[in-house]
Amino acid sequence: MNKLKSTIRIRENTRRRNFAIKVLLLIIFEILYESERPLGPIFEQFVILGYVFRAVIFLLSSNLIISLGRFITLSLYLRHREDAKVQPNFVVGIDRIATLLNVLALLISLMLAFGIRPLEFLTSITIVAAAIALLTKDYITNIVNGLIMMFSDQLEIGDKVQIGRHIGFIRDITLINLVLKNDSGETVLIPNSMALSSDVTNYSKNNTHQVIFDFELSNQKELDLNSLETQLSQPLQDHPDLINSEGASLYILERKSETLLLRFQFTLKSTARSTESQLIKKIDQALLHWNHERRQNQLL
Repeated sequence: MNKLKSTIRIRENTRRRNFAIKVLLLIIFEILYESERPLGPIFEQFVILGYVFRAVIFLLSSNLIISLGRFITLSLYLRHREDAKVQPNFVVGIDRIATLLNVLALLISLMLAFGIRPLEFLTSITIVAAAIALLTKDYITNIVNGLIMMFSDQLEIGDKVQIGRHIGFIRDITLINLVLKNDSGETVLIPNSMALSSDVTNYSKNNTHQVIFDFELSNQKELDLNSLETQLSQPLQDHPDLINSEGASLYILERKSETLLLRFQFTLKSTARSTESQLIKKIDQALLHWNHERRQNQLL
């Protein structure tokens, strides 16, 4: 069985036990709230206590409905994907939607606890709500774009992608940002709206795996790109079973006044991170060696 699927099912079993506990609590609160004894006189004397009980009942009921919908959706998804790959994006998307609905239910519960009727409250602050919507439109856009990515199979958690000039592995898709981990171990947060509006290259969707090595060199006319490409390609010759060295190429990505941004890329047959990291170190060493030789030649 798929490892991710097994992990999801173990986690869902725990949530089902919590679901049963919430059902029991809801029944207890309903009995106490509806019965005339022993809390009936207390509710009449302390009205706010009745509001709190009603708010808790609403919160538990809403949470149970949301959880039930989540269980059914995930169950159907896992059954449909019995012999196929389970996408972590879908699970993350369901969790994010459930969280949003639970937050909404909590806000309504707080209104009920203070004796505020939600519909009347929303009607009375229509203008304020419109102003809030304008101020938070960027966040709403990011949330919508995040949900689109979560339920899309074009980008998955674990894929290696390039978004603009950022290259890295997708570690998480939140409601606001796409979280990338680049080759140097740094975490890059990209707004979801930017991720969908920019040119995105997904290297993990190819049958082969593209390794990209970007670096800067001083902009000098004596720079020999062919010689540098040959130097960087030499470490690849030692791994013909892992690398398609014939597809290695070096080209200028961006020209600046004093420096050049160069990109060296090649095709890796294995997608193992350890293999890629070792090769990157060898290319780093080859670049340092080439730089040292060039400086020595300039001094002669």
